[in-house]
Amino acid sequence: MSTPVQAPAGQQPADSAGRRAIWLSIAALAMTFMLPLAGLVMALFALMAGIRALPRLKSAHRPTGTAIGGITISSIALALSAMATGMQLYLMDEYSAYQECMKGAGTVSAQGECFTQFRDAAQRKLPPDVLRLLGTMQP
Repeated sequence: MSTPVQAPAGQQPADSAGRRAIWLSIAALAMTFMLPLAGLVMALFALMAGIRALPRLKSAHRPTGTAIGGITISSIALALSAMATGMQLYLMDEYSAYQECMKGAGTVSAQGECFTQFRDAAQRKLPPDVLRLLGTMQP
C-alpha cells in the first residue's frame, strides 16, 4: 500500500485554488449589491485568486473552467462595484441631504417628498444618458 502524495507545505492543490477563485468571485458579486466598496475590494482579491489558479491548474493538467469562471465573474463584479462606488461618491452630497431629510420625515408623504427632492437633485447632476441607462431611480 502506498502513501498519497501531498502538496508541499504552503501550496494549495490546484483543484482547491480553482474552487477558491470561483467562490471568492461569487461572494464579490453578492457583496457588490450590498456594499459596493467591499465588493470592489473582494472582486480584486477574487480576480487575483483566479489569475493565480490558472497556472496551477494548467501545470496539474486539470480543467481550468473554475479559474476562468472565477476570473469572469470577478471581472463583472469589479466593473459593477466600481460603477456603483463611483456613483455613490459622485452623488454623496445629494444622498446625505436625502438622509437628513428622511430623519425629519415623520409621515409617508414627507418621505415621498424627500425622495422627490433627491431624485430632482440627482437629475440635475447626472447627464440624461445616465438617467436613461439607470431607468427608474431608487435610493
